[in-house]
Amino acid sequence: MARKKAARKPENAASTAAVSSHSGAEPTVFVVDDDASVRESLSLLLKAVGHSVEPFENAQSFLDAYSPDLPGCLILDVRMPGMDGLELQRLLAKDAPHLPVIMLTAHGDLPMAVDSMRAGAWHFVEKPYDRKRLLGIIEEALAADREFRMQNSEQIEIERNLASLTDREREVMEHLVDGKSTKMVALALGTSPNTIAHQRASILDKMQAESVVDLSRMLHLIRPEATPGPSDE
Repeated sequence: MARKKAARKPENAASTAAVSSHSGAEPTVFVVDDDASVRESLSLLLKAVGHSVEPFENAQSFLDAYSPDLPGCLILDVRMPGMDGLELQRLLAKDAPHLPVIMLTAHGDLPMAVDSMRAGAWHFVEKPYDRKRLLGIIEEALAADREFRMQNSEQIEIERNLASLTDREREVMEHLVDGKSTKMVALALGTSPNTIAHQRASILDKMQAESVVDLSRMLHLIRPEATPGPSDE
C-alpha cells in the first residue's frame, strides 16, 4: 500500500514497530482521532478490558503503519484536519475491505455518518459515546474480523490442496461433488468402480476432507457460484 510519508508518527514510540510485526499479531483496536483527549480516554478504556490499542493522531500516520495482514478493527473520527475519516474509509474500502471501521461522530455529523455506512462502515457511534455500548460494538467488530480471517485462511489451504490433485483426480472430483455415485462416475469415465473408489480416497486424503459432503463444502467456499449436491456413496 504505497502512501506519502507521514508528517507525524504514532504518538506511542513503539507503535510502528508493533503494528509492523505481523507474525502472531494479536487483534488490535486502532484509534485514529486528532483529539488527544479522545485518544487517551479510548486507550485507557480499551486497555482496562484487555484490548491491545494503537492510537494515531491523523489518517496518514495510520496508513503508514497499517497492513491489511493485521487483525483488529478501527475506531475512526469523521472530522479531522487533512485527510478526514470518510476519505480514509474510502481508501481502506479498496485496500482492506475486511477491516471493520467504527466511525466516531459529533451530533452535527450524522449525515456524514450515514455516508460512511453506505460506504461500508461497520458502525457509527456519536460523541460523547456510551462506554458499554461502544465496547459491545468493538467486540462484535473483532469477532467479525476473526471470522473473516479464519475463513480466508481455510480458503488458502483449500486452494493449496486443490493444486496437489492430478488432472484425473480433478475430473473425478467434479463428478463426485456433482452428486454422482462411484458407479455412475466409473460409467461416465469408462473405468471400473474400484479405480474410482481408490481415486476418491486419494482426493479426500489430499484435500483433507472427511467426506464428499465436506469436499463439496470446501469447493463451495472457494467457488460460491457452485451449488453443492454430493453423494457420499
